[in-house]
Amino acid sequence: MALLDKLPRHLFTRRGWGMLAAGAFALAAAQVMGRRDLLTLALLLLVLPVVSLAGVRLVKPRFRVYREFDPSPVETSAPATVHLAVARTDPGSGRVAMEERLPAQFGQAPSFRFPSRSASGGTSRYEYHLTSRHRGQFRIGPVTAEFTDPFGLSLHRQAIDDGDVLTVTPAAVVLPATALAGARGSDGVTATRVRANPSDDDVMTREYRHGDPMRRVHWPATARHGELMVRQEESVTTPEATLILDHRSGAFAGSPGTAMPGLAGQDGHARATSDTFEWSVVAAMSISAHLAERSYSLRLLDTGGDPAFLHSPSSPEPSAEEYSGTAGLQSIAESLAAIHLSGASHQHRGGMAREATARDAGRRGEPAGRTSADSEPGPPAFDDRLMDKLSAHRMRGPIIAVLGRITAEEALALAPAAAYGTNAFAMVVVERPAESRDVLAVLHQGGWRAVAVAPRTPPAAAWVQFDQEPALPASPASEVRRGAGVAT
Repeated sequence: MALLDKLPRHLFTRRGWGMLAAGAFALAAAQVMGRRDLLTLALLLLVLPVVSLAGVRLVKPRFRVYREFDPSPVETSAPATVHLAVARTDPGSGRVAMEERLPAQFGQAPSFRFPSRSASGGTSRYEYHLTSRHRGQFRIGPVTAEFTDPFGLSLHRQAIDDGDVLTVTPAAVVLPATALAGARGSDGVTATRVRANPSDDDVMTREYRHGDPMRRVHWPATARHGELMVRQEESVTTPEATLILDHRSGAFAGSPGTAMPGLAGQDGHARATSDTFEWSVVAAMSISAHLAERSYSLRLLDTGGDPAFLHSPSSPEPSAEEYSGTAGLQSIAESLAAIHLSGASHQHRGGMAREATARDAGRRGEPAGRTSADSEPGPPAFDDRLMDKLSAHRMRGPIIAVLGRITAEEALALAPAAAYGTNAFAMVVVERPAESRDVLAVLHQGGWRAVAVAPRTPPAAAWVQFDQEPALPASPASEVRRGAGVAT
């Protein structure tokens, strides 16, 4: 029996291997004893498993699989219920062992028997739960079925569907209320007055027009001007907030983004990410939810002025820039599910490549003054394209930038953008916040309220830093003594 357990199980069952072994023994006995009846028995024992193996591979039962996730998409660390229905589409019968393939991070794959005890109308229904600690897109399935012949001699395992994609979005962190809205109300609504007469006396009134109701006549202004004046209309507008999301490879971590198993794509390949980038994704989701709850419409751009989710595999609308309401927030969450680090800017890639080349140029026998990265310019960051996008929505609401490591030159290019928003806030996500002293100084001088944040800092703690007086980060020595994670 122990020997049978060591034999391959994807061809024959233990019964099938036993029959083959008996056939081989009978064949040897027929040769030794010269008995034709033993030879006939040996051939029968040897041929029957082989014929069964061919039959189970040629005549395959057909099934239809339905799979549904609840909820879909699901947030990280939240349970999702998988509803699975399997129906047989051929007239065959018999029990079939099935298993649902899962990515390794979801643990042991669920297995079940078809038909189930509660099957009705030829359809068997199953249910199990999944929880993911990482965002991404994960292929759930396919269902694999293990078929056997009527004699139980041979086995054949095959997938009976293609599987479905489960999208796991980053969970938003609740952010405390701050003075981010500035002069706008905490509910994100502001009244905009359209003046009929530009003089100071007429800010709230205009001349009477045919059809205006008499209840709107402003009698003091009428007496002052000698003609009927009515109160000016106030139109309530929804404020806008612009988020600049940095996803350049060179801006996060000390080297280009490393592939982490947690950030999965539906093609099964890991996406490039890092700890600092994962923190910025959660921050972007949290800020978006915080503003959406206050009736802000949102506009998300990348550092080059393109739509922030143009290259996100999970984005429902990659070319979209503007989002509003619950549907807009849901679209942002889905887009953030599989967003990953993209090509670094020319400055970052060139700088890191030059450092690497300087260390081993002698060993490779190549000049250290030029790198392949220098010959491959990336998308420019904080240039005129981004400024034009911000200028088109000038003073309609705050500008919030969630950035990775940027140089002083890049900070100098970004600094003037503060003039296009009612407020300007920048989070610089780096491993060592104190090293961003010069960058924060440049942004402060440009009108930004900027903080440098380490990925170990809770997003809510970083968010409240914007309500504090801007100050440069402490020196590295004092930061170590305090164990600080945020520099402002």
